[in-house]
Amino acid sequence: MRRRNVWDIPVRLFHWGLVGAVGLSFYTMKTDGAPFIFPVDIHARTGYVLLGLLLFRWLWGLVGSQHARFRSFLYSPASMFDYARRMLRGHPPVFAGHNPLGGIMVVVMLLSLTFQAVSGLFLTDDIFFSAPLHDLVDRSTASTLAGLHHLNANFLVLLIAGHLLALVVHRLKGERLVGAMVTGRKTLAGEPEDEPITEGQVRRIASPWLAVLVIVVAALPVLWLWNA
Repeated sequence: MRRRNVWDIPVRLFHWGLVGAVGLSFYTMKTDGAPFIFPVDIHARTGYVLLGLLLFRWLWGLVGSQHARFRSFLYSPASMFDYARRMLRGHPPVFAGHNPLGGIMVVVMLLSLTFQAVSGLFLTDDIFFSAPLHDLVDRSTASTLAGLHHLNANFLVLLIAGHLLALVVHRLKGERLVGAMVTGRKTLAGEPEDEPITEGQVRRIASPWLAVLVIVVAALPVLWLWNA
C-alpha cells in the first residue's frame, strides 16, 4: 500500500465548490427556496458561479497538474471496456488518477453542467427574472432552451446518482475517493497503470501563479454576469 499525492489544491477547491453550487442550484429550484426571499435570483447567481467554476476546470484540464489534465484520464473505448470487465471480475487495475470509466464520467458531467449553466443565461420567467443574454435570442429559441434546461437537470440527477453509486462501489473495494478529494492523497494497492508520479513532481508540475491566472480568467465573466 502506498500513499501518493494526486489531486492538487485547485482541483479539490473546484470539486467542493461545484458540490456546493450544484446543491444550491437544485435547492432553489426544487423547493420554495427558504430562507431566500428571491430564490430565482439566487439560482441565477449560483449559475454564474457555476459557470466560472466550469470555465476554470476546462482550462485547468489543459494546463494544470498531471492528473487534472484531460489527456491523463481520457482512454479509448477498448480501455474502458477492459477496465469494466476486470472490475466485474473483482480485480480492477490500479489508477492514481481517474480510471477509464471515471474519466469519461467526469467529461460527461462537465459537458452536462456546462450546457446547464450556459443555457440558463438565455432564460426568463416573464415575471421577475430575465437572464443577461435573454434578449439575444427570440422567444422560440428561449423556450427551446428552457425545455432542454429542464431535461438536462433531470439528466444531471442521474449522473449524480451514478457518481454516488460509484463512490460506494469503490469504497467497498477499499478505495476512499472522498477522502482523497479532501487531502489530495490516495492510498494505492500497487503501482498505478496511469503514469506514475514522484513526490517532487507533484510539487512543481502546477505553478501557483498559473493557478491564480486561470482563476482570474475564469472569474472575469462571472463578475460581468453578476453585475449585468
